[in-house]
Amino acid sequence: MDFALAPEQEAIQEAVGAICARFDDAYWHRRDQEGGFPTDFYDAMAEGGWLGICVPEEYGGSGLGVTEAAIMMRTIAESGAGMSGASAVHINVFGLNPVVVFGTEEQKRRMLPPMVQGREKACFAVTEPNTGLNTTQLKTRAVRRGDRYVVNGQKVWISTAQVAHKILLLARTTPLEEARKPTQGLTLFYTDFDRSRIKVHEIEKMGRKAVDSNELFIEDFEIPEEDRIGEEGRGFEYILHGMNPERVLIAAEAVGLGRLALSRATAYAKERIVFNRPIGQNQAIQHPLAVNWMELEAAWLMIMSAAWQYDKGLPCGAAANAAKYLAGEAGFNACQQAVMTHGGFGYAKEYHVERYLREVMVPRIAPISPQLVLCFIAERVLGLPKSY
Repeated sequence: MDFALAPEQEAIQEAVGAICARFDDAYWHRRDQEGGFPTDFYDAMAEGGWLGICVPEEYGGSGLGVTEAAIMMRTIAESGAGMSGASAVHINVFGLNPVVVFGTEEQKRRMLPPMVQGREKACFAVTEPNTGLNTTQLKTRAVRRGDRYVVNGQKVWISTAQVAHKILLLARTTPLEEARKPTQGLTLFYTDFDRSRIKVHEIEKMGRKAVDSNELFIEDFEIPEEDRIGEEGRGFEYILHGMNPERVLIAAEAVGLGRLALSRATAYAKERIVFNRPIGQNQAIQHPLAVNWMELEAAWLMIMSAAWQYDKGLPCGAAANAAKYLAGEAGFNACQQAVMTHGGFGYAKEYHVERYLREVMVPRIAPISPQLVLCFIAERVLGLPKSY
C-alpha cells in the first residue's frame, strides 16, 4: 500500500499552489471585509485549466478523479484562501457531475465547456426554507406546459447566486402525494438563471463574505425541455451522484483550512515571548497543537480512502460521510486552537486566525450536519434502527 502522492498529483499541488500564491493574506482580508466575488482568483484558476478538473477531456476538462480534486481543494484552502477561495470554485468540481453522468451528448457539449473555461458560473439550488436536508419534501414545483416547465417556489442557502449565469435546479414535477415513493417525482434541470423570474436576496453571515449565500424566490420561471437532465421524476437519484464527491471535497477544504490555522498557530508559538520564553515551550500550548496535527492527518487519510473508493467505482457513502465528519471536527478544533494560541491577538483581524474560525463553520455544518452523519453511520454501517 503506497501512501505517497503520484508525480502527477504532486504536480497538481505545485501548480495550484503557484496560482494561489498570487493572492496573499491582504487580498483575502479585503475580500472578507468588503465582500464581492473573488473574480480575479476565479479567472486565474480558469486560465490555469483547473475549473474542470473532473470533467472528461472531450468536453474541455482534465478528466481526473475526485482524489486529484481533493488535493486541489486542500491546496487552495491551505494557501490562505480558506473557504473564500475554495467555495469560489467548489461547484465547478462536483456540481455538474449529473450532466456528465446523465446528460445527453448534446447537453454535455453545450453545458460543460463554458463552465470549464470560466465563461459561465453556476449555482446549485436544492435546499428550501422548510425542508432542510429532508430533500424528498421539496415544495418547489415544476409544471409541464407543452415543451417547457414552469417553476414556482423558494430555495435557500444558494451560494454564488449573485454572480451565476446558470442554475442547477431540483424541483418536484409529481406532487408528493401522487408519487409512488418520496424519492420519486423530483426532476433536475440545468438552465439559464433568469433574474426577471428569480429574485435573489443575499443572506448576511458570519464568514466567507466573498462568496454569497442567498434565498431565491422563483415565480413563473420557464425552463425549456431540452434543459432537463435525464428523465422526468428521477432527479433525486441523479443528485445522489454528486453528494459523495461533495462530502469528500468539502472535507479536503476543512483539512486545508485546519492545516493553515495550525501552521499560523505553530509559527506564533515559536515567536511569542512571555515570561522570558517562547510560549511554544509550554506543554499547555504544545499538546493541543499536537492533537490538532494528529486529528488532521487522520481525517486526511479518511478523505483519501473515500476518494479512492469513489474513483474506483466502489460504494463510498460510509467513507465519504466519515471523512466529512472527521475533517469538519478536526478543522474546527485546529482553527479554534489557533485563536486560543494567539491569545488576545487571536481576536484581532490582522492575524487572520479569527477569519479561519469563522469560515471553518461552513464545512462543519454543510452540506450535512455532524449529527446526521452520525445517524447515517449508525443506521447504514452499524445496522441500528433509524432514529428519525
